[in-house]
Amino acid sequence: MKAFRIIGEYSPKGRKWFKFTKDVVAENEEKAREKSYSLLGSKYGIKRRLIRIEVTKEINPEESKDPVVKYYMRDENE
Repeated sequence: MKAFRIIGEYSPKGRKWFKFTKDVVAENEEKAREKSYSLLGSKYGIKRRLIRIEVTKEINPEESKDPVVKYYMRDENE
């Protein structure tokens, strides 16, 4: 598993766009993008067509502030 940072925009009502940054744990870049669609959709009720992902990059888990990423990656760094 690897840590990824997803950067993009979402529009809850299709009008104004808001920027977001999300760190996720996934096997590859494609699964990281799917995970971010899933998380934003479930948390905010946003359809996939209202989410624009601009950047997907692999990061060092120590760079992340997300406690979920730190939890999953804790054993791999030791």
